[in-house]
Amino acid sequence: MTEIIFFINQVVISGLVLGCIYALGAIGITLIFGILRFAHFAHSELMTGGAFIAFLLASAFAAWGIVTPIPTGFVVLPIAMVLAAILALGIDKGFYAPLRKRGAKPVTLLIASIGVTLMVQGLIRLFFGAGSYSFFENEPKEIFRIDTSALGSTRPLVITEPQVLMILVTLVSVIALHFFLTRSRLGKAMRAMADNADLAQVSGINTALVVRVTWVIAGALGCMAGTMLALDVTLKPDLAFNIILPIFAAAIVGGLGQAYGAIAGGLLIGFAETLAVFNWTMLFRPLNAILPDWAQLPSTLALVPTEYKLTVAFVILVITLLVRPTGIFKGASS
Repeated sequence: MTEIIFFINQVVISGLVLGCIYALGAIGITLIFGILRFAHFAHSELMTGGAFIAFLLASAFAAWGIVTPIPTGFVVLPIAMVLAAILALGIDKGFYAPLRKRGAKPVTLLIASIGVTLMVQGLIRLFFGAGSYSFFENEPKEIFRIDTSALGSTRPLVITEPQVLMILVTLVSVIALHFFLTRSRLGKAMRAMADNADLAQVSGINTALVVRVTWVIAGALGCMAGTMLALDVTLKPDLAFNIILPIFAAAIVGGLGQAYGAIAGGLLIGFAETLAVFNWTMLFRPLNAILPDWAQLPSTLALVPTEYKLTVAFVILVITLLVRPTGIFKGASS
């Protein structure tokens, strides 16, 4: 049972947390692709920028002496999401909208998004430096250690308070997004425009409003994903830049343009990465008692070393493109 608890701590909890972050990031990417038909590489900077906005708000709360019952990063998250949504609208109005008016092709918008990535990341480094920050400099990070001795285990089940909250917040956000896309008139308009933008326009749908709402949702969810990632690890200028490719892989695996596919793809990539770097010897160690000496399990039995964890997403991506190019939920062809 000790080995199973270790597996839950290292794979199930870690995979779920990482999957939630990937899923929220992938939703923004897939919505932008579905509506605007281009791959937005600067989405990583929306995540990082949103996390820094949340950090500034949390620092202000600490300076004002405001004490909250839960981590301050979650308390200020709604305000940070609003500001990140405004930032996303500003980036679209300043860079992408003028290009769309000139009839720029998707590849042009993609290249422009890479330029926006470098620009925003440079601004973050200019104002915050290249160091790392923590949301828990002024407050403790609570760690729950659940005793499992009744199950015959010597290891506790370990999960932090931010991890519990980020799983709950992700669940609420996904449910809210589901009802928005399926029940609201604007959500149905977004789905219609994603299916056929020209037909949606001639049908009387306000496509300009749909584009604005898309950026609002992408910016808000990007801020949420970036803040949750910073709460789980540390905040730094390249916080989300290092995981943007797995997030893109999650969006493609789930099906480009499909919000539900992005959620499934994010969880799939998250669990796949944690399973790949898990040391399986820890789980199967009891087998050494019955195995001959020449067949003893090695001390480390991981599918890939931890430093190559990101390659797992690309392996899954390549397999998906070969077997099912439209992704799990049959999105736009990749």
